[in-house]
Amino acid sequence: MLGLGADRLRADMSRLLALLFHQGVLDEQFLQLQQLQDESSPNFVSEVVNIYFHESEKLLRNLRNLLMDKEFWDYKKMGIHLNQFMGSSSSIGAKRVRSVCVAFRAASEQNNRPGCLRALELLEHEYCYLKNKLHELFQLEQQRAMAAGVRYPMQN
Repeated sequence: MLGLGADRLRADMSRLLALLFHQGVLDEQFLQLQQLQDESSPNFVSEVVNIYFHESEKLLRNLRNLLMDKEFWDYKKMGIHLNQFMGSSSSIGAKRVRSVCVAFRAASEQNNRPGCLRALELLEHEYCYLKNKLHELFQLEQQRAMAAGVRYPMQN
């Protein structure tokens, strides 16, 4: 019985990953990240992605604060934050988030505040979608591991 549940959960994980690739949410970099995970580091992907989430929350907060300052818009600082966000998104395979960052950076380079505000809204949307779907994937992985009789520490 344990094996059947683990097989079904593995199939659910595969379907979810296929959906995220089909939607362009993730790219092959995510698969490369998964290949680095093994028995000696069974939570490697979730740990890396949780670091990404933690840092991304700070970057989003900084971007929002920069755009909400009605007196002074520091487009150069905004570009620095966007470059960080793009780099970290690329490193985990967050394709759509990275694409929005590219458009956001283009708007900031043109000192286009309305374009930056629209891009921030879209970036927050894409980021939340990515975060929710990856949390769903990691929950399935946790359940699969438990169904297979393997115990790993829970991640936030």
